[in-house]
Amino acid sequence: MSALSEKWFVIVNPVAGGGRGLDHFPQISRLLREAHIVCEPVFTEHKFHATELTVTAVREGYRRIIVVGGDGTLHEVVNGLFIQQTVRPDEVLLAVVAVGTGNDWVRTFGISSRYQDAVKAIAAGCSFLQDVGVVSYEESHYRQSRYMANVAGVGFDAHVVRKLSHLKKKGHKSRWRYTWCVVKNFFRYKSTGIKVWVDGRLVYNNLLLSVAVGICKFNGGGMQPLPAAIADDGILDLSLIRPVHFWHLLFRFHYLFNGGIYRIRHILQERGSRIRIESSPEVSLEVDGESLGHTPLEFSILHRAIRIVVSPDFPGLKSPAQTA
Repeated sequence: MSALSEKWFVIVNPVAGGGRGLDHFPQISRLLREAHIVCEPVFTEHKFHATELTVTAVREGYRRIIVVGGDGTLHEVVNGLFIQQTVRPDEVLLAVVAVGTGNDWVRTFGISSRYQDAVKAIAAGCSFLQDVGVVSYEESHYRQSRYMANVAGVGFDAHVVRKLSHLKKKGHKSRWRYTWCVVKNFFRYKSTGIKVWVDGRLVYNNLLLSVAVGICKFNGGGMQPLPAAIADDGILDLSLIRPVHFWHLLFRFHYLFNGGIYRIRHILQERGSRIRIESSPEVSLEVDGESLGHTPLEFSILHRAIRIVVSPDFPGLKSPAQTA
C-alpha cells in the first residue's frame, strides 16, 4: 500500500486529441522517466473506462493519478474519485498532461500544453485544493447527477457540443471545428424561455440563448465564459447569454476570448452556491464538454474537494497550506 501511494497511476486516453493520446504517449512516457516519476500506465478502452480505472486504482492503494487526455477524460477521473469509497477524494493527488482538443481546464491553472512543462509541474509537486460542482439533471426519465471539474453549458452551448461530438465521430480533426460549429448553428438555434434561481432567488425569467455555470474560466478551446471564476472560493459563477443578433456579436467576438465577456450588454453575470434552472421546452446540458441530459437542473458546490497539481507560477497558491 505505501509503495503504491508514492507511485503514479497514469490513465491514458488513446483517442484524445484525435489520436494524440496514443501517438504522443511514448514521448510523454520518456519525459516522465527522465523526471524520475515512477508510474504505471493504463490505456482506456471505452467511454467511462477512466472512471472505472480510477475506482480500481484508489482501491488498490494508488494515491497519485496522472490523466493523459483531454477535459472529457479528466471529467471521468474526477467522477471516479467521488464514486470510490476508499478514501476522501482530496487524499488523491491529480495531475494532467493535456493531449485533448480543447484542453480548457489546464488553462485556468497555468498548466502548459507543452508536455515537458506539464511534467516539470508534476515533478515540482505544487498542489491546490479545487472546488467541484455537482449537477443534477434529467435523462431517460430518471434523475441523475454528475460531478463537474470545469464548466457546464446549458442551451446553445450544449447544442454545439452535441453537434461537435458528431463531427468527432466522423473524423473531423480541425482545430477550428468548435468555432465552425458555433457559427453554423447560431443561425439555427432558437432561444428558449428559461428561469434561473440563484440561492433561492429568481434572477431571470425570459428568453435565453445559453447559460454557462462553472468552477473555472475556460471552455470551447480557449473561450472565457466565466472570466471572474475563482476555483476555490466556494461559489459557482454564471453567465446568462440573452438572445443576440450575430452582427452585434461579430464585432465583439474577441471579448469571448480575452476576459471581456461582460462588456457585451447581452451577457449577464451572477454568482451563488446553489443554482436551479428550468425551461420550457427542455434544453440540453453539457458538463466539462460531455453531453448529458436536460432541464430541470440543479447545481451545488463542494468547497476545495479535490487536490490537483498546478503550475508553480499559479497565482492561486496563496499559502504553504495549499501546497503538497
